[in-house]
Amino acid sequence: MIDKQRLSEVVESCLEGTPMFVTEIAVSPDNNIRVEIDSDESVDIDACAAITRAIGDAFDRDVEDYELEVGSAGITSPLRLPRQYAKYVGKDLEVLTADGRKLHGVLAATDGEGDAFGFTIEVPVKIKEPGQKKPRMGVESIRLAPAECKLVRYDLKF
Repeated sequence: MIDKQRLSEVVESCLEGTPMFVTEIAVSPDNNIRVEIDSDESVDIDACAAITRAIGDAFDRDVEDYELEVGSAGITSPLRLPRQYAKYVGKDLEVLTADGRKLHGVLAATDGEGDAFGFTIEVPVKIKEPGQKKPRMGVESIRLAPAECKLVRYDLKF
């Protein structure tokens, strides 16, 4: 079986000195390896190819018998790290909360670290003022932790 610690070291050494970072490294029991990277800027195919070559140099495919997939985090990938959330501040997103509400809004801020990490989404709401016939539009700020919801889609235009 592939040594995941050694695999992580190989991938991290490829990314050293770049704006890219690892979002996930998964190794299945049958040696299917999946490496997902992201960046504060962008990830190009050359970076993925370089990581693929480095892993190939470090792990003999004939001895280890593994399958390898190296790719970048796309809009269908969940945000896993606070660094990824920070990248999308000011962008539209859709969140499904643990209590079943679907919220559409703008990622306004991120705060905290580790288990205390959270983000604030600003959601448009109708506000009915006393004595007014028509409600006006306002914004409600809702702070969530990633464990309290599922980020459905992000960087969208509603």
